[in-house]
Order: sequence, then C-alpha cells, then structure tokens
Amino acid sequence: MPAMEIIWQRLVTKGGTTCPRCRQTGEEVLRAFDHLRHVLEPLGVTPVLKILDLDETTFQEQPAESNRIWVAGKPIEEWINGQTGSSLCCDECGDNECRTIDVNGKTYEVIPEDLLIRAGIIAASRMLDSTLPDGSGSASL
Repeated sequence: MPAMEIIWQRLVTKGGTTCPRCRQTGEEVLRAFDHLRHVLEPLGVTPVLKILDLDETTFQEQPAESNRIWVAGKPIEEWINGQTGSSLCCDECGDNECRTIDVNGKTYEVIPEDLLIRAGIIAASRMLDSTLPDGSGSASL
C-alpha cells in the first residue's frame, strides 16, 4: 500500500504549549487524518501523520513555518488552490504574523478539517492514477 504522508508543524514552547490557533488546527488535523484513514485505506492508500515541533528560536526567525501542513510532499495550499497569508497571532506567538490560508476568498487562521480532507483526497487520487495532474494545476473537488 502506498503511504501518503501528512506533516503538520507548529510552535511548541519550552513549557510544551502552543497558541490557540495551532491547538485548534491540531484538533482539525487529527479529525481529518482519522477520516482519511477510513476512506483511503480501503482504496490502498495509507495516510501517515507526522507532527513536528518548531522551537521558539526557529519560530522567531520564521513565524510563517508554524501551523504549516504538507500532504503527499506538497503544501496543502497547492492541493486546494489556496494562497498563504498571515495575520497577527496571540499568546505564545507574541506579536508575530502567523500563517493563514486563503481559499475561495476566505481566510483561515485555523485550518479546517474539510480543507485537509479535500487536499488528502486530491493527493490520493493522484497517487492512484498517474494520468491525473499532479495537483499544481487548478483541479478542485
């Protein structure tokens, strides 16, 4: 069975905490991963979830790397025709501008389960049928 890697990374402080935006995205990622497992494994695709921690130093240097998601080796926004943006965050992130995703005119600070599922299904379909575009075009579900 081919594996479809999903990677999510976010800031985790020395005290083990993260901001509400990343905490809520994490909950969405876990729900989407569970859903994708149930849908894709019968088709022969095994989702694999990796959660990476960014330390505070790395975050201060590159705040846009926090709350970032890759599906099958590509940023989620490539699969769902989105664009990255940023907005002022809070708590652990201080006054940093943190990553957002813009899709169809809507800005998401917390990446919702349905966008993750959509990206996963599109990526899996490309894995199962090599004649389909690789996701860098304008395909959408």
